[in-house]
Amino acid sequence: MNRRAAEKRGRGAETLACWYLRLKGWHILARRARVPGGEVDVVARKGKIVAFVEVKARADDHSADLALDEWRLRRVAAAAERLSTRYAREGDDIRIDALFIVPGRWPRHLPNVWQG
Repeated sequence: MNRRAAEKRGRGAETLACWYLRLKGWHILARRARVPGGEVDVVARKGKIVAFVEVKARADDHSADLALDEWRLRRVAAAAERLSTRYAREGDDIRIDALFIVPGRWPRHLPNVWQG
Protein backbone atom coordinates (compact mmCIF):
# COMPACT_ATOMS: atom_id res chain seq x y z
CA MET A 1 0.00 0.00 0.00
CA ASN A 2 1.41 3.38 -0.89
CA ARG A 3 1.87 6.20 1.59
CA ARG A 4 -1.12 8.25 0.39
CA ALA A 5 -3.52 5.30 0.65
CA ALA A 6 -2.18 4.41 4.12
CA GLU A 7 -2.64 8.02 5.25
CA LYS A 8 -6.23 8.07 3.98
CA ARG A 9 -6.99 4.75 5.67
CA GLY A 10 -5.48 5.99 8.93
CA ARG A 11 -7.54 9.19 8.90
CA GLY A 12 -10.69 7.20 8.21
CA ALA A 13 -9.92 4.87 11.12
CA GLU A 14 -9.34 7.84 13.41
CA THR A 15 -12.70 9.32 12.37
CA LEU A 16 -14.44 6.01 13.17
CA ALA A 17 -12.59 5.82 16.48
CA CYS A 18 -13.73 9.34 17.42
CA TRP A 19 -17.37 8.53 16.62
CA TYR A 20 -17.15 5.32 18.62
CA LEU A 21 -15.65 7.13 21.61
CA ARG A 22 -18.32 9.85 21.41
CA LEU A 23 -21.03 7.19 21.45
CA LYS A 24 -19.42 5.80 24.61
CA GLY A 25 -19.57 9.20 26.34
CA TRP A 26 -16.10 10.56 25.58
CA HIS A 27 -15.42 14.16 24.56
CA ILE A 28 -12.76 14.44 21.84
CA LEU A 29 -10.16 17.03 22.82
CA ALA A 30 -7.77 16.61 19.88
CA ARG A 31 -6.90 14.52 16.85
CA ARG A 32 -3.33 13.99 15.72
CA ALA A 33 -1.86 15.97 18.58
CA ARG A 34 1.82 16.47 17.78
CA VAL A 35 4.91 17.23 19.77
CA PRO A 36 8.55 16.94 18.75
CA GLY A 37 9.31 13.24 18.47
CA GLY A 38 5.77 11.93 18.50
CA GLU A 39 2.07 12.11 17.91
CA VAL A 40 -1.09 10.89 19.60
CA ASP A 41 -3.96 9.92 17.30
CA VAL A 42 -6.82 10.96 19.61
CA VAL A 43 -6.99 12.74 22.96
CA ALA A 44 -10.31 12.19 24.74
CA ARG A 45 -11.90 13.03 28.09
CA LYS A 46 -14.58 11.26 30.07
CA GLY A 47 -15.14 12.75 33.50
CA LYS A 48 -11.77 12.91 35.23
CA ILE A 49 -10.06 10.55 32.77
CA VAL A 50 -7.92 11.86 29.93
CA ALA A 51 -7.06 9.11 27.46
CA PHE A 52 -4.33 9.35 24.86
CA VAL A 53 -5.59 6.88 22.26
CA GLU A 54 -3.50 5.07 19.66
CA VAL A 55 -5.73 3.99 16.76
CA LYS A 56 -4.77 1.01 14.59
CA ALA A 57 -6.64 -0.07 11.46
CA ARG A 58 -5.92 -3.58 10.28
CA ALA A 59 -7.47 -6.07 7.87
CA ASP A 60 -8.20 -8.73 10.50
CA ASP A 61 -8.15 -9.37 14.25
CA HIS A 62 -4.83 -11.23 14.17
CA SER A 63 -3.08 -8.32 12.42
CA ALA A 64 -4.67 -5.89 14.87
CA ASP A 65 -3.34 -7.91 17.81
CA LEU A 66 0.19 -7.55 16.44
CA ALA A 67 -0.09 -3.87 15.46
CA LEU A 68 0.85 -2.32 18.78
CA ASP A 69 4.22 -3.24 20.21
CA GLU A 70 6.25 -1.88 23.11
CA TRP A 71 8.28 0.47 20.87
CA ARG A 72 5.12 2.15 19.51
CA LEU A 73 3.55 2.35 22.95
CA ARG A 74 6.71 3.93 24.33
CA ARG A 75 6.53 6.65 21.63
CA VAL A 76 2.85 7.32 22.38
CA ALA A 77 3.60 7.45 26.11
CA ALA A 78 6.41 9.98 25.55
CA ALA A 79 4.14 12.17 23.42
CA ALA A 80 1.30 11.84 25.95
CA GLU A 81 3.60 12.94 28.75
CA ARG A 82 4.47 16.12 26.84
CA LEU A 83 0.84 16.71 25.85
CA SER A 84 -0.65 16.09 29.29
CA THR A 85 0.03 19.65 30.42
CA ARG A 86 -2.07 20.86 27.49
CA TYR A 87 -5.10 18.60 28.04
CA ALA A 88 -5.17 17.35 31.64
CA ARG A 89 -6.28 19.26 34.68
CA GLU A 90 -5.25 18.83 38.28
CA GLY A 91 -6.76 15.65 39.70
CA ASP A 92 -7.28 13.97 36.33
CA ASP A 93 -6.28 10.38 35.71
CA ILE A 94 -4.16 10.03 32.58
CA ARG A 95 -3.91 6.82 30.61
CA ILE A 96 -2.87 5.38 27.25
CA ASP A 97 -5.60 3.47 25.39
CA ALA A 98 -5.62 1.54 22.13
CA LEU A 99 -8.53 1.34 19.71
CA PHE A 100 -8.48 -1.22 16.91
CA ILE A 101 -10.52 -0.83 13.73
CA VAL A 102 -11.12 -4.02 11.73
CA PRO A 103 -13.57 -4.16 8.79
CA GLY A 104 -16.88 -5.83 9.64
CA ARG A 105 -16.31 -5.58 13.40
CA TRP A 106 -17.16 -3.12 16.12
CA PRO A 107 -14.14 -1.08 17.20
CA ARG A 108 -12.21 -2.74 20.02
CA HIS A 109 -11.21 -0.31 22.77
CA LEU A 110 -8.49 -1.45 25.17
CA PRO A 111 -8.14 0.95 28.11
CA ASN A 112 -4.89 1.61 29.94
CA VAL A 113 -2.56 -0.45 27.72
CA TRP A 114 0.63 1.23 28.98
CA GLN A 115 1.73 0.83 32.57
CA GLY A 116 5.18 2.39 31.89
